[in-house]
Amino acid sequence: MRQTEFKAATGGPVISLRGVRKQFGSHCVVEDLSFSVARGEIVTLLGRTGAGKTTVLNIIMGTMRADAGAVEVAGADPFKEFKALKGKLAVAFQTDRLLPWRTAVENAELGLLIAGEDRRTARAGAIKALAAVNLSGAETKYPHELSGGMRQRVSLARALAVDPELILLDESFSQLDHVTSRTLRQDFCKVAREFHKTCLIVTHRIDDALEMADRVIVLGPGARIVLEMPLAAARIDEKTRDQCRAQIETALGGKDEDDEG
Repeated sequence: MRQTEFKAATGGPVISLRGVRKQFGSHCVVEDLSFSVARGEIVTLLGRTGAGKTTVLNIIMGTMRADAGAVEVAGADPFKEFKALKGKLAVAFQTDRLLPWRTAVENAELGLLIAGEDRRTARAGAIKALAAVNLSGAETKYPHELSGGMRQRVSLARALAVDPELILLDESFSQLDHVTSRTLRQDFCKVAREFHKTCLIVTHRIDDALEMADRVIVLGPGARIVLEMPLAAARIDEKTRDQCRAQIETALGGKDEDDEG
């Protein structure tokens, strides 16, 4: 966060995909995919292994070019105008990707330093971001001194610290035990909603969608949308949550053993 507080987001869609296609050889991984994510919305892109989630994420990040269609992220083409997204996009991956020789606060401030902030501003932003994910007091600990859940919190703090317009979560909770995963999901969503952050959560776990998202987009083979539904009511009503889970499981072709429900 470049100011003393996170900025509240306003305005229109942050992500827009229209007729996106990606093919590797004769295999079409993404076929005619269209969806958008509004500013301040938390959306889950849910699908089994092989559904094309990672390819879609790479296209959104600008690390891969779509063969056809239009892609806009924060008003820019992420592949052609990658530099325009500097400071606007942050990613938390499945593994924490922390640098082992840097403390928690030094890892959390890294994005700010890369963005050109001075060390005092970067350190203040990192400390605030760590506090936002409930890691106050752990600033001087090294990654090997932290639990898996705490390391992932540092990763999320690093993403929050740059105060981006868009946060992408790539299976960020899938390697954690169910109790730690649930706590971390709740804590992250509290921060994201408080500061109106736009988030796209890429996952294969239904629980990530039910507990975090305003809306879920379920992908089948070829990244075809097989179900799209709002989930706000599911977060607060158990009966609605069970109904939504059943619909998602049907769209996916069965229950995922990795889920808690």
